[in-house]
Amino acid sequence: MSDVQAVSDALAMVAIPTAATADVTTVAVLGVGRVGSAVARAAMKAGYTVTVSASGDPDDIRLLTEIVIPGATPMQAADAARAADLVVLAVPLHKFRTLPADALAGKTVIDSMNYWAPVDGSIDEFDEDPRSTSEIVQEYLAASQVVKSLNHIGYHELEADDRPAGAADRRALGLAGDSDSAKALVAEFIERLGYDSIDAGDLSAGRHFHPGTAVFSGRHTAAEFAAILGGLAGASVPDELGGTVSTSVVGDLVVVV
Repeated sequence: MSDVQAVSDALAMVAIPTAATADVTTVAVLGVGRVGSAVARAAMKAGYTVTVSASGDPDDIRLLTEIVIPGATPMQAADAARAADLVVLAVPLHKFRTLPADALAGKTVIDSMNYWAPVDGSIDEFDEDPRSTSEIVQEYLAASQVVKSLNHIGYHELEADDRPAGAADRRALGLAGDSDSAKALVAEFIERLGYDSIDAGDLSAGRHFHPGTAVFSGRHTAAEFAAILGGLAGASVPDELGGTVSTSVVGDLVVVV
């Protein structure tokens, strides 16, 4: 068997096993802009009960919800977070400190937020900190398990690019986090949305999904995604933000480290 074939065969095992994950039935999406609305609709399509919130009174977004996200329930952010099995952060990144940290304690939280200086303007907190943006968010949400994902797919693509498991053109989405159990929950969510999931490593690896990276800039199958993160076994490649990623083969499993 060739190295290319071995890696291709192993890619079927890259997604995190989800058999032992707890049941996730309710997803809270904090933020009802274009990204948050698309995530909420995709989650409902996948069979989840979805609550949504903005920064103020849920009555302020009730009509918007009925028109743009029919089937979702508007709630106060803190109440939505407490009631959810999984939370998606979809607010503008510079507002992350307005998130209800106490209500998010103990929750698995998907960070779908991006910092894009040409669009957002320069923000010293992110420009001057060498950590990935998700690591900064995790510091604020110290009692939560933050997983970086869903930031590298366009809101208009999320509802159009989903495919059934095994489809040759099924798109892959990456995830990065420090908690294996949290990553398993997120992997299951991604799979149910209609995408393969690729574990890129700990939360710092979320920098490989930032705007300007190869991951962020296109659609990728699982094989293509793994190639971007490291290529063939033993390869190490720089990403656009100065870090490196490597891969190795352990038995028949491709491990991105």
